[in-house]
Amino acid sequence: AQLVESGGGLVQAGGSLRLSCAASGSTFSINAMGWYRQAPGKQRGLVAAITSGGGSTNYADSVKGRFTISRDNAKNTMTLQMNSLKPEDTAVYYCYPVQAYFVDSDLIFAEADFGSWGQGTQVTVSS
Repeated sequence: AQLVESGGGLVQAGGSLRLSCAASGSTFSINAMGWYRQAPGKQRGLVAAITSGGGSTNYADSVKGRFTISRDNAKNTMTLQMNSLKPEDTAVYYCYPVQAYFVDSDLIFAEADFGSWGQGTQVTVSS
């Protein structure tokens, strides 16, 4: 499946952006999905994830309460609403599948290899 991210841009601290991910192919609705980001000089990391049906989500502590992930399987799209943006949110943002599984009663989202990544979308937050 091909993944195309959009919606990034330059915004002042405290502002908002809404990122979109458009997926091609027939596997989007069966995969848990995530938004990752990579800042200059840092490793790419998972910031938000959502189960295949959209019923459960998880967020990195750094974005909890500010970011909201959602998906529309009928349209093969996923969004990341980002509010109260901070300069440290500056990064290239990617959408990509994630593994989702239970350990006892805890839902775990983990990175895994699902093939090629998209180009990402640049988010720059000025102070």
